[in-house]
Order: sequence, then C-alpha cells, then structure tokens
Amino acid sequence: MTAVEDSVALAAPATHSRLRPWMLVAAGMFAVAWGGNEFTPLLVMYKLDHGFTQVVVDTFLFAYVLGIVPALLIGGPLSDRLGRRPLMLPAPFIAVAGSLVLAAGPDSAAWLVAGRILSGVALGLGMAVGGSWLKELSTADRDPSARPGAGARRAAMSLTAGFGIGAGVAGTLAQWAPWPSALAYAVHSTIALAAGVALLRAPETRSAVPRNERRSLTQDLKIPAVAHRRFLYVVAPVAPWVFGAAASAYAVMPALMTGRSGSAPVAFSALLCMIGLGAGFAIQAVGRRIDSPSNARAVAVALAVLVLGMSVAAVASNVLTVPMSMIAAAILGCGYGLALVSGLQEIQRIAGPDDLAGLTAVFYSLSYLGFAVPAAMAVIAEANPSFTYPMMFVIGAVVAAASLALVIVKWRRHLPEVSEVR
Repeated sequence: MTAVEDSVALAAPATHSRLRPWMLVAAGMFAVAWGGNEFTPLLVMYKLDHGFTQVVVDTFLFAYVLGIVPALLIGGPLSDRLGRRPLMLPAPFIAVAGSLVLAAGPDSAAWLVAGRILSGVALGLGMAVGGSWLKELSTADRDPSARPGAGARRAAMSLTAGFGIGAGVAGTLAQWAPWPSALAYAVHSTIALAAGVALLRAPETRSAVPRNERRSLTQDLKIPAVAHRRFLYVVAPVAPWVFGAAASAYAVMPALMTGRSGSAPVAFSALLCMIGLGAGFAIQAVGRRIDSPSNARAVAVALAVLVLGMSVAAVASNVLTVPMSMIAAAILGCGYGLALVSGLQEIQRIAGPDDLAGLTAVFYSLSYLGFAVPAAMAVIAEANPSFTYPMMFVIGAVVAAASLALVIVKWRRHLPEVSEVR
C-alpha cells in the first residue's frame, strides 16, 4: 500500500469487509489526536470571549504536555511489559473525559488545565502505545500489502489527520454554531466513543511478559536505545521542531493575526490550523521517497524546510497580512510533517522489539517540548516589548540551521546496523 493509499484509507470509512486491524488502531489514534488539538483554534475564543490573557491561553496550550509526557514515558514501556491492548484501550475514553471537562469549565482556568491534562494523557497513550501497535500491525506477516515504513507513515498520518480535522471542525463550530464553548467537545466525545468501541476488536500484537519473568518496573522503564548515538545526534535535534513548527503555525500566527482576520478570528485560527496540518499531512506522502536507511537525508530535508519556514514566519509576523500568514503556516506545516515522519522512521530502525514503544515515547516527549514555544514567545514579548516576534522567529531560523548543520555532520555515522546498542 502506498502512502497515498494509506491516506485515503484513513480519510474514508472502510466497509466491514475491507476493514484491516491497523485501521482500528489508526481510528483510535485519530480520535485522541482530534481531542488533543481541538482546543488550539479555540485559544482566540478563550482570549476574546472569556477574558484570559495571551500568556494564559498559551499556557493552556502547553498544559496538556503535563499529561502527554508521563503517559508517553510510562505507558510506552509498560505496553512492552503488559501488551498494547491494556494501555491503548482506555485512551479514547480518557479523551472523552478530557472533552467533557473542557466543555464544563470554559471560564475556569483550573477546569481548562485539568481537561487539557486528561486530553494529554489520552494523546500520550495514543502516540506511544498506539503508534507501536500500529507499526506491529503493519508488518508483512500481518498485512501483506504493507510496504517498508508503512507503520511510521500510518502512525504519522493518523495523528496529523486527527490534529487537522479536529482543529478545523472545532474552530468552525465555535465561530458559527451555537454553544461555542461546548458543541465542539460534544462532537469529539461522540467520535472518540465510537473509536473506542471499534478499538476493542483490534488484535494484540505483543503478549504480556509472564509474571515470573518480569523485571522490576524501574528496569522496564529504562530505555537503553536512548543512548544510541544515532538517536542523540540525528533524532534528538529534529524532535523539538516537530511541534515547535506546528505550534508556531497554528498558535502563534493566529494570535498575531487576531486583529487582522476580519469578523471571524476563531475560524481564521482554525483555517491556519488546517493549512499547517494539511500541508504536514500531504508532505508525509513524499517522506518515504526522501527517507534513506543509509543516511540522514529525510531529517536534513525536514530541518532545511524548517529554516525556510521560520524565516517566512519572521516576515509574516512583521507584515501581518492574511496571505503571508497562510504561506508561513503551510511551510511550517511541511516542516512539521517531514520532521514527524522522518523522526519516526529513524526510531523504528534504531529500536529493538523490546524498546520500540519506549523509544517512541522519548521521541514524542522531546517533540512536545515544542509546544512551549508560544508561551515562551508570549512571556518574552510581554516582559520586553522591544523583543519582537519577527526577531524571535529569526532566532528560531538560526537555531534550526544549527540543528541542520549537526545532522549533516552526522549524515552517515552511527547507523543502527553497526551500533552497539542493537
């Protein structure tokens, strides 16, 4: 199955006769990703209609990292110990709980933070456990149509589709439908419940380790492959840019454009989300052709696109026009998509069967550090108004270029086949 066919299968509902096990897990990942990102275009609404400051709403955006990172770092290794199903099956239902809490407390910072943390827990389980489960269901013995790298592509596209469609639907409903603070969450709850029920039919791919053979939990939580030099010098430099780029596209740019987007600022925020994530989704179909197991070409291309994206964002944040903001969102989205899929491809080559979920969890934990970017930029701009957003984006471009230089230096070094970690 090609990357394009993968994306079609994710976007279109499959009939019972055509439903494959990987699609059930993909649906669960799609649902938790929807719940994780439906909040993003509503940041403008919470600022305009509920009185929160820019720093506070950007902190809400980052708050779900408090749920994501523990779920990633604990859930991933635990699924290597207990199996994928026990850790992934609760995720869509936790996502429902997160949406219901967010709907119940639109004027309460405490309720919004709590809802975001629950959404983060669900997404963390979906990314680490669901991603590993999906990869294992995309091997040739379980899916003869799967090509090499299908697991990483399917995981990346499941997440990106959920992020993008969830944001688009939430922003549209909040702008023009009744009950702007609640309806989007109700829609997501319905979708996540359906995905959770469907997920019950997905087969287990990793048997639980017998109790008498289990190591201590502390030992299980150790991930030796983190010390792999390929991970340190190629994967780690690109990881924070995954959501650093995405957050710049669909959190920072909409906030800057609030007064320049006419009478529909929430819908415009959703539009930038859709543009950024749509570009990220589409570019992943090209990722397989760029990727190579013999060098870091895919990661290098991703970082080069990110240098361009941060540079264009610097221009867009200076001129503050609708066309430039859309162009910046599209380029940053391409950088996000390439960074995500190239990082996952490297992870799946580096990790052994006993630490695939754990190393995936570490990668995603590093990637979610990028969600601190909007809050950090807002705090800096508030503390020192002379330090403008264009200046900060230029600094971002310089840091991305430095990351690119490191990856190029390590282009063919520490390949998994010759590493002592494997």
